[in-house]
Amino acid sequence: MPKGGRVPGTTNHAQDDGQGEAQHGAPDEARAGHRPRRPLPGRAVIARLLARQTPLVPVDSAAARALVAVIAILTFLAALCAGAAELVATNSAQWRAAVGAEATIQIRPQPQADMEELVAQAARMARDTPGILAVEPFSLGQSERLLEPWLGSGLDLAELPVPRLIELRLDPQSPPDLASLRTQLREAVPGASLDDHAQWLARLSNMAQTIVGVGIALVLLVLIATGLAVAFATRGAMAGNRDIIEVLHYVGAHDAYIAREFRRRFLRLGLEGGAIGGVAAITIFVALGWISASWRASPAGDQLEALFGAFEIDARGYLVMAGTALVAALVTAAMSDLSVRRFLQRMP
Repeated sequence: MPKGGRVPGTTNHAQDDGQGEAQHGAPDEARAGHRPRRPLPGRAVIARLLARQTPLVPVDSAAARALVAVIAILTFLAALCAGAAELVATNSAQWRAAVGAEATIQIRPQPQADMEELVAQAARMARDTPGILAVEPFSLGQSERLLEPWLGSGLDLAELPVPRLIELRLDPQSPPDLASLRTQLREAVPGASLDDHAQWLARLSNMAQTIVGVGIALVLLVLIATGLAVAFATRGAMAGNRDIIEVLHYVGAHDAYIAREFRRRFLRLGLEGGAIGGVAAITIFVALGWISASWRASPAGDQLEALFGAFEIDARGYLVMAGTALVAALVTAAMSDLSVRRFLQRMP
């Protein structure tokens, strides 16, 4: 059977409607994958099929171009959602790694106590704990400057009980026993407490997982919408070529052959639309990454980066976006094949 939807060998069937069955004999309905032959279509239908200079499923029609545009838009949205989810996941992992590698000792002022001595004692205990790489006590001036974003500058904080902080840098390969250190500080240093940021890490992890889950759900919804659009387009194309499909059945074409023709054409449309949408989404992320890098030197850019992280994704993120575009094309081909087979099964 020739590919491309043309049936050049059907001229013998067009000689006479009454002689067709005599020339070909009784149809062999027992052959696997063949439909029983219907009465020979009219000469006008066969002549129109023979005169076709286009494939069974045209790809350059207005409907095909509109479908490519729809697939490109949906793929663009799906790739954006996938890229955003990957961006949040990457930044969340970096935030958690940075926060989890630090801990803080806070010493509240105590009556009749030497704060410098309490800070030095807590720092010595931290340095003696295995798994702590560095201990950095904050001076009173540094502690007061930490309050400026909330209290403003130029205030005299000498009379306020400003707590003292000690920053600890932890070894991620061999984490220290913070529970034991917390107990020792509580017993030996009055007003001392150890914060390992576990509460912030849990909240950050939950927020990131929620955003990533929403992004994945949006990608799935967009892919479902793509499949539905392709299903409707396929059924429309089948309805428009119904008489030609009947001729193909008459000359012995398998359902698998017809479905393969439609699947091949719609896969081409899906690849074209997916490539357009995927490239557009990747271009958006590259442009935003370049813009955020140019803003990074400004104070506003530093604050945005501190809050949301760098607006950049690595090679894995771009692969995820490209993979989303490829999946959209595969969904197009799969839905086309399924729609064609169901249409053929329902044909009388």
